[in-house]
Amino acid sequence: MAARSALGRAPHKTAGGLLLIAGATIVMGIITAEALYTAPYNARMEISDLGASETGVILQPSATIFNATMLAAGAMILVAAWLARQALHRRAVTIPTGLLGLGVLGVGIFPGNIHPQHPLFAFTAFLAGGLAVLLSAKVTPQPLRAIFVVMGAISLGFTLASVFLLEWGPFARLDLGGVERWMVYPILLWLVGFGGYLTASHTAEVSRASLPDTAARSLDGHREGARSAR
Repeated sequence: MAARSALGRAPHKTAGGLLLIAGATIVMGIITAEALYTAPYNARMEISDLGASETGVILQPSATIFNATMLAAGAMILVAAWLARQALHRRAVTIPTGLLGLGVLGVGIFPGNIHPQHPLFAFTAFLAGGLAVLLSAKVTPQPLRAIFVVMGAISLGFTLASVFLLEWGPFARLDLGGVERWMVYPILLWLVGFGGYLTASHTAEVSRASLPDTAARSLDGHREGARSAR
């Protein structure tokens, strides 16, 4: 009963905690799966090769660790997006976050050797994740706002490069695995950073951040007027 009451009072805090844990879980899950991979593995290979390669190479325990990590993290992000919707009232932020969770969950359900499901869910996670990072700047204060704009632009830029510029110059040298990491790691850092912000924020701060700029300035004006009247 107490847990349910706390959830009702501060859904943004629960959402933030879930996003933070999801980001940390993915990072540590990837590190663990890489460390236990029983064949040569390097950063030029795709991250999803840890679960199953495109040609059907499945190595344990890395595959189980990676796929279970994606399933758990995807579920947490989906729940967090739903809770954040109640607090932020910004579909432009919460819908891409929900699609990110769906994409991550799908990567866990459909490993890299399952086509076309795996590429579809992976690209959904990349694209929606980059958009979520970029658009979250609308509900965060400085300097997080500027940081998230840069991180989102980097992720989306490399996502587009993976489609149109993979054979060109520096992107070709990075190969798909290197480009993919530039797409993914800004999103993972955002999950931890944005999650931490929501977890540590007071309800009034989150409510103000979710308002349009004009409404927020108007609210500040009313508060300043009230202080002056006192």
